[in-house]
Amino acid sequence: MIPTIVWGTGNVGRSAIRAVEAHPELQLTGVLVHNPDKVGRDAGTLAGLGYEVGVEASDDIDAMLATRPRAVVYAASGDIRPDDALADIVRAIRAGAVVVTPALYALYDPHNAPPELRDPVVAAIADGGGSLFVSGVDPGWGNDVLPLLLSGLGHTVDAIRCQEIFDYSTYDQPDSVRYLVGMGQPMEYQPPMTAPGIPTMVWGGQIRLMARALGVELDEIRETLDRRALESTVTTKTMGEFEAQTQGAVRFEVQGIVEGEPRIIIEHVTRIHRSCAPDWPTPPDGEGAHRVIIEGHPRIEVTIEAGDEDGNRAAGGNATAVGRLVNAIDWLIEAEPGLYDALDVPLRPAVGKLGRKNS
Repeated sequence: MIPTIVWGTGNVGRSAIRAVEAHPELQLTGVLVHNPDKVGRDAGTLAGLGYEVGVEASDDIDAMLATRPRAVVYAASGDIRPDDALADIVRAIRAGAVVVTPALYALYDPHNAPPELRDPVVAAIADGGGSLFVSGVDPGWGNDVLPLLLSGLGHTVDAIRCQEIFDYSTYDQPDSVRYLVGMGQPMEYQPPMTAPGIPTMVWGGQIRLMARALGVELDEIRETLDRRALESTVTTKTMGEFEAQTQGAVRFEVQGIVEGEPRIIIEHVTRIHRSCAPDWPTPPDGEGAHRVIIEGHPRIEVTIEAGDEDGNRAAGGNATAVGRLVNAIDWLIEAEPGLYDALDVPLRPAVGKLGRKNS
């Protein structure tokens, strides 16, 4: 069994605890939390498993890393604390752990990551013998390995489009939804997530990763943005009221330009209520889906709906993204220490998991 720590117990961390508990080769040996109210609580309770697993949450990073875990799932946010996240991850790698995380966007494509981010990681790997694999929660597999796999089924490929289409009314993360994405804010408000250059910072690595896999040179990466206001006030189950004439939907693209044309596109279509921007793409059930479209011969379109935590689509997206990370741990343990990306780490069948439940 591979001793594994989950660092953070938010939306991603809860899913990570469940994934580690379900994995036949991993053993949950610790959970790190920042909130003092969570210290001492059982990991099973924090993850909503419905039973205790005998692992109490701690805020003592030194003590936890001193146990020399073989793996760390770093589930703490890197959105508004990238420097702190990098420092935490480097610390775990230097302690000899294999680290998997969605927190460092620029390392989706380590080949083109800025030196100030990549160099500390490489130095920590050399010092401690750990490894790092970064993949997104939007989800990463939907913007790299899945479209690349589907591209290999066609005769010709004109363009690849990866879509995340979500109604955020059931997404229990008000700070991100209201302030990072700007839902419910006046239309003159500039949401940090869609500020010029930020989408490229977050998703540009996946564009470059796909271009590298496809053997094409990018001219540049461009961004498009469209925002819509709510026509009437709406009330959501998890985040309360969103007033009329405030932002109710946002749609943006990060486009990889090849020979002057958008050829590799990551698109996000996000609403706070399904009544807003009804002319934009919608998921089959109205709540949420990920879609990959290969324009070419033949045209290929695949839509994936994932549900978790009583069918919630946002939670399902997190769960599949976390599954990609957690299920890579045993492969990374066997591989040489290093900095890995989605093209290095294979997708593998769920060996030993068919019919297995958390227990």
